[in-house]
Amino acid sequence: MLDHPSAADLTIEDMRVAHDRIKPHIRRTTVMASDHLNDLTGAQLFFKCENFQEAGAFKVRGACNAVFGLADHLMPKGVCTHSSGNHALSLSYAAGRRGIPCNVVMPRTAPQAKKDAVRRYGGTITECDPSTSSREATFAEVQARTGGEFVHPYNDPRVITGQATCSAELLEQTGGMDAVIAPIGGGGMISGTCLTVSNLAPETAIYAAEPEQADDAYRSFKAGHIIADDAPKTVADGLLVPLKENTWHFVSNHVTDIFTASEEEIIEAMKLTWKHLRVVMEPSSAVPLATILKNPEVFRGKRIGVIVTGGNVDLDKLPWLKG
Repeated sequence: MLDHPSAADLTIEDMRVAHDRIKPHIRRTTVMASDHLNDLTGAQLFFKCENFQEAGAFKVRGACNAVFGLADHLMPKGVCTHSSGNHALSLSYAAGRRGIPCNVVMPRTAPQAKKDAVRRYGGTITECDPSTSSREATFAEVQARTGGEFVHPYNDPRVITGQATCSAELLEQTGGMDAVIAPIGGGGMISGTCLTVSNLAPETAIYAAEPEQADDAYRSFKAGHIIADDAPKTVADGLLVPLKENTWHFVSNHVTDIFTASEEEIIEAMKLTWKHLRVVMEPSSAVPLATILKNPEVFRGKRIGVIVTGGNVDLDKLPWLKG
């Protein structure tokens, strides 16, 4: 592992360097709105649609920053990671564009759509059991065998800095907001949001949204230290992993509050966005809207940026389908 700076050392200039580096490889995603969703919440919602990235998720930003910042002498052995899906396929996409190998460890229960995308972009998958402990043990074997540079899905300053570019675009596209809200699992997107917003729009509140059935970030936030669950189960499959030291730095210093939503509330919010934004959004991306609907007094009358983190779903296994 190279000697990378810690999260505490990152600056807004690091974000700007990352944005310049990744611009040829990502999309400046659109911001969408819905009069109906505004009426429903009493807020003015600006949805930053990272599901429109080529790889279908915001994680392509951090992955591209890590891959295209990789020293030339590390290219032959490529990169490796563990991920429930979106980071795996995003890293595969970035590695494919640079022409280097990519090995990923994924839970065997990860959505087939995400596994298919990894392979389509040229990544090699090793499956593991759906727990953090199994994921990390399997990954240690894969990295030892391949010698690839580890690009952690979120606990990596290169990844966090790449994710920070999303909210920089959002601030430009909206002209400023009262608050920004994004889903939280390991905390990569929220950390990047904190890096950008705390520097460029310090008056803007930052909220995180999490499933009740995988609420370790919420409990960590309330306790004042990291609490990690090993194998939570939720329809929001992108939010299963715990915070780590780099993301905890940002969450503990810059997040205003973390809200949670039930499985039923998440699914209902997902249906609302499919119907009224008319875009494919995965369950994890619907958690912020679910918590806005659940906590109207916090958001009513305000301009709210909502980061739609991804749109990679198994169309044959939509959560509202029976059987």
